[in-house]
Amino acid sequence: MIAKINQLLQEVEALKAANAEELEALRIKYLSKKGAINELMTDFRNVAADQKKEVGMRLNELKNKAQEKIAALKEQFESQDSDCEDIDLTRSAYPIPLGTRHPLSIVKNEIIDIFGRLGFSIAEGPEIEDDWHVFSALNFPEDHPARDMQDTFFIESHPDILLRTHTSSVQSRVMEVSQPPIRIICPGRVYRNEAISYRAHCFFHQVEALYVDKNVSFTDLKQVLLLFAKEMFGADTKIRLRPSYFPFTEPSAEMDISCNICGGKGCPFCKHTGWVEILGCGMVDPNVLESNGIDSKVYSGYALGMGIERITNLKYQVKDLRMFSENDTRFLKEFEAAY
Repeated sequence: MIAKINQLLQEVEALKAANAEELEALRIKYLSKKGAINELMTDFRNVAADQKKEVGMRLNELKNKAQEKIAALKEQFESQDSDCEDIDLTRSAYPIPLGTRHPLSIVKNEIIDIFGRLGFSIAEGPEIEDDWHVFSALNFPEDHPARDMQDTFFIESHPDILLRTHTSSVQSRVMEVSQPPIRIICPGRVYRNEAISYRAHCFFHQVEALYVDKNVSFTDLKQVLLLFAKEMFGADTKIRLRPSYFPFTEPSAEMDISCNICGGKGCPFCKHTGWVEILGCGMVDPNVLESNGIDSKVYSGYALGMGIERITNLKYQVKDLRMFSENDTRFLKEFEAAY
C-alpha cells in the first residue's frame, strides 16, 4: 500500500496538461469515484491494524496533493483564457516594431533648433488661406504669374480662397497683429499646381524666417545665413549670395552653399560648379511693412525661406521627391540612426 501511495505521489507531482480537456481526464483518473486514489481508499480496510495510522496519513497527503495540483492547473488555464479575452486579434502580431521619424521631420526639427538658438520663435498659420495674406499683403502685383490658376490651387466657387503657396502668409498674419521686434520662423506645408515627378510635387514643405526691428541690415542677414549653413552642413561650409528678385524683398538674393558632397571641387550633383542653391532671402520690402501696419521709416527687416525637401536632399542625397510621401517603410527605416 505504501509503495502504491509513493508511486502515485510522484505521478501527481509531475502532472501536466496542455488544455482543459487533458486536465479533466487527469481529474477523472485520480480523483473520481473510480479513480486511483478512491481505489486505495477502498483497499484501506484490508490494511493491518498496526499500519492504519501511517497509511491513513499518507493517503490523506496523496489526496490533498492531487486536489491542489488539479486546482493549480485549472487556475492556470482560467488565467490564460482571461488574458486572451483582452487581446485584440485584429492587431499586428507581437512584437510590434518601433516606427522611425520621417526624414522631413528630422530636418525640420534640426532647422527649428538652429534658429531657436538664434532667438527665433515658431509661428504657424492656416494652410487654406486668402489672397490678401498670400499675395496682396506681400507686394505681389495683380498680374504676377503666381496668381494664375496653373500655378496655384484656388477654390473655384471662392476665387479669393486658395491653398497657400508659401509660408510667407504666416509672416503677414504675424505682422498685422504684432509690432516689432518680430523674430519668427514659419514651418509648414505648402501647395502648388505642378506635375508630380522625381524633382517636383504638388505639395512640399517650407521653413521661412522673419526678423523686423530697428536698424536691421543685410549684414545681419548674411551672418545668420552663414551660421545656419555651418550648423546644418558642417563648419567648413561656405556660402555665396547672388542677386535675385522676389516681390516681398528688396534687395533680394539666392544663397548657395559649397557642395557638401564634393567639398566644392565639382561633381554631377552640383553640376561641376562646386555650389548648390538652398534658399532665397532679402530685406523686407517697405511696401510689405506698410501693408501690414509697420512703419517702414522706423523699422527694417530681413526674410528668408527654404524648402525642407531641398535641405533633406542635400543632407541625405534622396534623388526622388516622391519617396517622401509614399510612406515606404523600407525607405523610412534608413533614417533610424538619424535622430
